[in-house]
Amino acid sequence: MTTDFRADMKDLESAEDFLEYFGIDHDERVVRVNRLHILQRFHDYLAAEDAADFDRHKALLARAYGDFVVSDARTEKVFRVFRDVDRSGSEPLGFVPLDDVTT
Repeated sequence: MTTDFRADMKDLESAEDFLEYFGIDHDERVVRVNRLHILQRFHDYLAAEDAADFDRHKALLARAYGDFVVSDARTEKVFRVFRDVDRSGSEPLGFVPLDDVTT
């Protein structure tokens, strides 16, 4: 890690990369299902405050990851598609619940 961790972050690509870089213990099953949600939530947390140092970035990433350890994407509504469901009162067009998928 360089003293300019923001420069290091430019090389990170996946949720796993970020979690490993900041030394955050994580369950691969949680990350596999929620990786985009975790990164978007981390971005949202960073945008909401002036997180200038490594420790604050680490805390916000841990918080974003933790949101999905105790909850799920549908409940957290990080992305618009989940928020639109609440406003319309129905599922988005073309949505197939996971329970309806059979192999």
